[in-house]
Amino acid sequence: MTRPVAAFLAALALAFAAGAAAQPVTPPPIAARAWYLLDTLSGQALAAQSEDDRFEPASLTKLMSAYVVFQAMREGKLAPGTAVKVTPQASAVGGSRMFLEPGKPVTVADLLQGMAVQSGNDATLALADAVAGSEAAFVGRMNAQAARLGLRNTHFANATGMPAPGHYASARDMATLAAALIRDFPDRYPLYAQKEFTWNGITQANRNRLLWLDPTVDGVKTGFTEAAGYCLVASAKRGERRLLAVVMGARTDALRMSESQKLLNFGFLAWDTRRLYRKGEVVASAEIFKGTRASLPVGFDRDVWLSLPRERFEGLRAQLTTLQPFVAPYSRGQKAGIMRLARGDATVAEVAVVALDDVPAGGFLSRGWDTIRLFFR
Repeated sequence: MTRPVAAFLAALALAFAAGAAAQPVTPPPIAARAWYLLDTLSGQALAAQSEDDRFEPASLTKLMSAYVVFQAMREGKLAPGTAVKVTPQASAVGGSRMFLEPGKPVTVADLLQGMAVQSGNDATLALADAVAGSEAAFVGRMNAQAARLGLRNTHFANATGMPAPGHYASARDMATLAAALIRDFPDRYPLYAQKEFTWNGITQANRNRLLWLDPTVDGVKTGFTEAAGYCLVASAKRGERRLLAVVMGARTDALRMSESQKLLNFGFLAWDTRRLYRKGEVVASAEIFKGTRASLPVGFDRDVWLSLPRERFEGLRAQLTTLQPFVAPYSRGQKAGIMRLARGDATVAEVAVVALDDVPAGGFLSRGWDTIRLFFR
């Protein structure tokens, strides 16, 4: 997600939260240290607790490891069929494993399944070596991506999620990361719906048991250490909507599954998400001075989605405030005003409106005439 898009979604979520605070929808009790429920269409948080607190993420770390590997594949540095020689250090790592053998080449495609499905620490280290030459260099790339994505409460000390000083993440950041992975690498994301993978004669099941329990769940990653507790980022798509539920620090595997399912069901049943405006839709045509044309079309440079508790879209009204007078030159995408969405006197959301066309400066005579018009305006 680019910074302008991230800023837009954050502003929309904050505006919504301010307007809806008077009529909260209470989520079910969730037995975990922290949790977060994100609607990826609107970018809004539907429920949260301790979402910005820092915890050990355990193998949720591998979401960022995968993001960095997928980026390297997109740049042509690796291909699914690329053979990777497994180092003794990678094959000997502790924790969950794919059971790689030192010195034996393994394809990137198999290593990705080992990392995403089996949560193999050995597969993750082998991929880190293939991408960056060492785990330390790979972790540098992970933290660079974390900064780019705006993960303010996340820092990685390794690629696997093994406990280490300075290795932490927040529930909100893990939701943001998972959303970015799904959005930026849709061709790779189906890996996370795979229920099992066999390597070296050993079949291991995906630890995300929601893949068996809920047919709308198609990912994404579990994590566990004694310090982190049981963690899960779960994603489900029903119709156009995709929700991401993050649970960190549950006491048992069964609890991380049940609490994630409760969050997903709450989001889909208690909330609705609707597209209010389409990208490029003209909402007004405003007068513009000193330009080559007399009017400036304004609207949105992206689809505008809004999440509200069900039944609360009724009575919603829109009020456009523009930054008049408009004076050329004016550039496509330049801010032109604010669309305020309200119910009664309560603001539900405020969304930036932009110019949908370029309007260059006009000639000398038209600029002079418009200068006079503006003086008497």
